[in-house]
Amino acid sequence: MMDYVDRNSKGQIKISRPNKGQRRFRALLICTFIFTIVGFFLLDYGGLQLWSAIADTVDNLRIMFLEPQLNNTTLNNAVMQVLITLCLAFLSTILGAVISIFLAFGTAVNLSKPWLSTLIKGFITIIRAVPTVLWVLIFAIAAGLGAVAAVIGMLFHSIAYLVKAYSEAFEEIDEGKIEALRATGSSYFHILFQVVVPQTKSYLIAWTFLRFEINFGVAVAMGAAAGAGGIGYELFMSSTFYYDMNEVGMITYMILIVAVLLELVANKLKRAA
Repeated sequence: MMDYVDRNSKGQIKISRPNKGQRRFRALLICTFIFTIVGFFLLDYGGLQLWSAIADTVDNLRIMFLEPQLNNTTLNNAVMQVLITLCLAFLSTILGAVISIFLAFGTAVNLSKPWLSTLIKGFITIIRAVPTVLWVLIFAIAAGLGAVAAVIGMLFHSIAYLVKAYSEAFEEIDEGKIEALRATGSSYFHILFQVVVPQTKSYLIAWTFLRFEINFGVAVAMGAAAGAGGIGYELFMSSTFYYDMNEVGMITYMILIVAVLLELVANKLKRAA
């Protein structure tokens, strides 16, 4: 086991061993490296013509990014599908943010009871461990494949993501300010909405918009996987049904433009907050 060497101000050398967290992180990196190497040997390469596959891939990329055009849909329809995808992402993010902020009050250890914080953390950990697409498929059993199942599935994962982010932001607040307000007889909700939320609003906005960007990407995937519609469904049809690389390239550019615009808006919101 490698030791860490530290030289103090007097020139003396102090040797310290890695703590438990450092050892676990090192073991995780080693296991990841081993699984990656083993994975390459477990893949089935039978029938693979490497050079032909590389040539076809390069040709498809050339068509996609150098010759993009819409052949099976109109520009107006493509823009409308992008707006539908944005609406799906926006709806799941807004609903998730409203629910998450109240759950985060109960999750933050400085604002809640220890048992309640542990209970909510365990619940959201289970939700976060399940991929979004599985939540969508679970709700599709009741609601059917479509936009409803996609929004509920993204909503579940958004809640698990934002509760963790919000609660960690709340826990960074100076405990002295909260205790001072409690000493003056301020109510619980007065402390939350007059101190906690105002002091963390920049973090709340940043995390919420980050989740919105994530949900936009997820909504694109759900358009194909769950029949939610939007630009993801058009991309799925172009790549599998029509096999039109020109249209795939055009749709990819449209998604990229929206992602860049969202990033620019996020930066402006962060500066304004």
